[in-house]
Amino acid sequence: MKCLWVVSGGVEAVPGIRLAKNMGHYVVVSDGSPDAPGFQLADYAVIASTYDVQRTLQEALAFHQMIRPINGVICFAADVPLTVSSIANALGLPGISIETARLASDKLEMKRRFYEKGIPIPWFSPVESFDQLKQIVFERKQPLVIKPVDSRGARGVLRLTGEVDLDWAYAHTMYFSPTSRVMVEEFLEGPQISTESILLNGKAFTPGFADRNYEYMERFSPFIIENGGEQPTALGQETKNAVIRYAEEAATAMGIKTGIAKGDLVLTSTGPKVIEIAARLSGGWFSTDQIPLGTGVDLIDVAIKCALGEFVAHEDVIPRFARGVAIRYFFPDPGRIVSIQNVKEAEGLPGVYRIHFFLKPGDIVVPTTDHTKRAGFVITAGNSREEAVERANNVIKRIRIITSLL
Repeated sequence: MKCLWVVSGGVEAVPGIRLAKNMGHYVVVSDGSPDAPGFQLADYAVIASTYDVQRTLQEALAFHQMIRPINGVICFAADVPLTVSSIANALGLPGISIETARLASDKLEMKRRFYEKGIPIPWFSPVESFDQLKQIVFERKQPLVIKPVDSRGARGVLRLTGEVDLDWAYAHTMYFSPTSRVMVEEFLEGPQISTESILLNGKAFTPGFADRNYEYMERFSPFIIENGGEQPTALGQETKNAVIRYAEEAATAMGIKTGIAKGDLVLTSTGPKVIEIAARLSGGWFSTDQIPLGTGVDLIDVAIKCALGEFVAHEDVIPRFARGVAIRYFFPDPGRIVSIQNVKEAEGLPGVYRIHFFLKPGDIVVPTTDHTKRAGFVITAGNSREEAVERANNVIKRIRIITSLL
């Protein structure tokens, strides 16, 4: 029985924790919330914020020395590569380097590395002051994207157009940066794509590939809110191969030799460009549900084996089929939730794989300003992407989240 340390016990980590337990491993879960759902499955629980690198590292070292040796460390759907890497490097475990983790945690340094390595990316610049932002907008025109250098979940990310108050935008974005650092980049027109790659001793495979859905770009403007996505992609094979090539080259440029690389890219009129790469398993139920449902590849199983230094066969990361899969989110009117109706009926509809809500009756729905404000989602499958999307939209229409004004 090997010991696996899991950083984060959030709801999206539960499938990974459960799988690790089913694989016969002893599982330690660390999370800052005493109510983290992952603790219910853990063999040992540690209260430590996933973002508190030093505290989590101290707890891991003490556990390793006094209770039992740790054989691997991982995170599921949590953007904490530096925490995971710090433990792995301190204990000599498999994982990415500290330098790679820092690049993955700093969007500005990541872009600089991509630029140095010739990876196609949007124009970008740090923003040191409000005056500099005004000058950039004057020189570059709009639209642009302003974002925190070191945040996640689309927090603080805005599309700058002529209707947006720059003073407010700068303050809003700065608020969401733990280190008070902001950057801007060119807003790229074109289809947006999510990839999920696994690198095995430098050889890359990309079983995860989905078209992202930004149909509500204007509805939520200036906030950039995704309404799920679908697979298989509508792109042709040659274009898909180009996207995959750049995603894998970007992961290699960051120094990932063995491990997961989650990519965000845009297909522009001049070809694919990389927005960013995350050195971790994806959130949004992409790695846990959508990729295995659509391709037959269990990336969670593969990632656990990599974290423990175990052998992974190449055939285990090659898609076995291409099933239609879609995810769509619920965006109820702001207010207090009175009731959530027709859920059981919707669960019985064809192709429904999972329906989940982040809120319950009595909770408050706030305006959607980032991805953490979405109320819930549905994942569906079908014989084609079109059928999966239609089924997901039918569920969204069928379920009614009734709110009352505060």
